[in-house]
Amino acid sequence: MTSSQQAAERSLYNQMNILPKKELILVFSGLAIAQLISFIDQNGIGVALPTIARDLHAENTILWAGTSSLIANATFQMLYGRLSDIFGRRVVFLTALLCLTTSTLLCGLSKNATMFYVFRGFAGIGGGGVANLSTIIVSDIVTLEQRGYFQGIIGSCVGLGNVIGPFLAAAFVTYASWRTFFWTTAPLAAVAGCVSFYMLPSMPPTLHFKENVKNIDYGGVLLSSIVQIFRNPVVVILLGQNFLLGGVYQTYLYYLPLYLQNVREYSVLRSAGIIAAMVGVQAVFSSLSGLYITHFKRWKEVLCAGGAGLVLLYKRDSSLGSIIGPLVILGIGIGCTFQPTVIALQAHVTQSRRAVIISNRNFFRCAGGAAGLANSAAVLQTVLKASLPTDYQYLANNAYAPPKVWGPDSDAVLGAYMAASRAVFTLQLPFVFICLLGCLFLKDHGLKFPEENDEERGEELNYENQDSSSNEKVTATANSSEERGQIAASEDDSCPSGA
Repeated sequence: MTSSQQAAERSLYNQMNILPKKELILVFSGLAIAQLISFIDQNGIGVALPTIARDLHAENTILWAGTSSLIANATFQMLYGRLSDIFGRRVVFLTALLCLTTSTLLCGLSKNATMFYVFRGFAGIGGGGVANLSTIIVSDIVTLEQRGYFQGIIGSCVGLGNVIGPFLAAAFVTYASWRTFFWTTAPLAAVAGCVSFYMLPSMPPTLHFKENVKNIDYGGVLLSSIVQIFRNPVVVILLGQNFLLGGVYQTYLYYLPLYLQNVREYSVLRSAGIIAAMVGVQAVFSSLSGLYITHFKRWKEVLCAGGAGLVLLYKRDSSLGSIIGPLVILGIGIGCTFQPTVIALQAHVTQSRRAVIISNRNFFRCAGGAAGLANSAAVLQTVLKASLPTDYQYLANNAYAPPKVWGPDSDAVLGAYMAASRAVFTLQLPFVFICLLGCLFLKDHGLKFPEENDEERGEELNYENQDSSSNEKVTATANSSEERGQIAASEDDSCPSGA
């Protein structure tokens, strides 16, 4: 790292603030409420997508509601960590909540699909900031050894939001309107913002805004962070796993309701109840995995749990039990994966880069989710078009909200949607296998930050040593020249005149 990059890193003020238990509970409550509302908004709309598609005449493009949100989320992930380093966690966190509140309200006011997708994108920016900053703030206020326990609780709030969100959306779709879902979550997000304003600790920057902006070598900070983080092979593997698992997770969140409603012809409310089996187990095992990591000071074996292949057993006439069983196993895997990877990544970077690595992790997870949804959409539409009867090829343009088909061709049409859903689920298997294979190359060194001098301080000392050695050489040269001059002068004095 060059001296200018070291100066850039040092200009970011340290926000570590280990809190006593009473204050920690209050702060953590505020973070948990914000996370809960964020994931109610993010994952509640999955079960409502077919209804929204029909209302906005977007039967063939409605998955852009999820893709736009994840792309916007991923785009801003890399900024949140450094912005919070420069301007403070609370300011950036509250700004993200404000963005989430405003955009969610506007989603409910959308008149067409384009407006809806744009506002979902802004909601992704806000929700991503809430998720990112919550994790970063936890890293500020608790030690790494305790972080597994508290990240497990955060993960359980994520899972709880995933449970409440589909039920809430399904209830509004069934008894009112899908727009009411957004009009309800917007004021809840505003309440979370008020709670966070009073509960979050405030560590104002030591410099004024303009000075902060001028003093940061943005290129140096970005370059040094990327180089230092990605030269660690364990970090590279963990980030790659987050990318692939992000795609798998988002695919299941969005395409399982489509299978339940379009193939099994379940109601919106019933499909929400079935999805709750997966995300409910996810919440429980997220907490349990955090307790395990905190107690045993290990995380590697936790990442190897769970499975995703059992959903390939789904058929058109699968019983309720045979549908829920694989989802329980899937929920175990998700709960043992996402939050523990945060702990694992922080254990492989220095303490000064914890905000950067969290932002990187969230970026890869959201980017993977966006890529996963895009790939799954292409597979679904291709297989659906190839499987539909000739007279019903036009239904390929209604991939996500098919009309009701009566008569003898009904079985063939439902069979085509089943084949398309199975193709999407099959696509996820190699990604999960690659993640499992990557676990073989992970090294678990416990829950301690690497020493700063292992990767930074040594370079800085080398730089200083080079300066000091060069100064010593100059001094030695000057001294030797002076000595030679003195010797020459003494020799001149000892020589007789005229010799």
